[in-house]
Amino acid sequence: MNKTIKTTLRCLAIASLAVVSTSCAMLAPAPPNDQSNVCEIFREQPSWYDYARDSQKAWGTPIATQMAFIQQESSFRSHVRPPRSRLLGFIPWRRPSSARGYAQAQDPVWGEYEADAGGLFARRTHMKHATDFIGWYNRRTQQQTGVSLNNPEHLYLAYHEGQGGYRRGSYRSKPQVMRAARQVSSRAGRYQAQLAACEAEFQCRRFYQVWPFCRGG
Repeated sequence: MNKTIKTTLRCLAIASLAVVSTSCAMLAPAPPNDQSNVCEIFREQPSWYDYARDSQKAWGTPIATQMAFIQQESSFRSHVRPPRSRLLGFIPWRRPSSARGYAQAQDPVWGEYEADAGGLFARRTHMKHATDFIGWYNRRTQQQTGVSLNNPEHLYLAYHEGQGGYRRGSYRSKPQVMRAARQVSSRAGRYQAQLAACEAEFQCRRFYQVWPFCRGG
């Protein structure tokens, strides 16, 4: 096979992958209209409540904290990635990181999650796996740093900086990161208060779920 044919096939393969990726993004749920209210978020996407609740049961991070993380990281956009830098000010160039999806997980740590808990079919662009990843990561933060799973501000600092960076206090020289962590903590508190008033409507909504058994934590 000559060089021209190889190049053509390579270009076709890249184009096909781009089409598939675009199609998947088009099929993904649209970001919620009202991201300030977790009840409205779950009313638009009730399956997201199920995923976050499953993650809470498995790993211990509260539902409200998971959703606050995702709002901060991606604004609930399934296929979002960091914008490319610009070469010479106008030529699209490399992305600053491999972060992708709802939780903005990067390639190395996502690989660790797949090996440890997520499996080969886990996808960063699916809310089920994004919430599970956040729960898994925060449990690891708790184990390695002692940060409580009920401390969203410091969980987020470790999420952003990595457990090693958190232990070194790398966030202290990054006011933007500290500001984001405070925002996450504040949002998690609001989400928790909202969820307390509406959670019952998501717990027993299926015909086969029998009260009070479906109300368990």
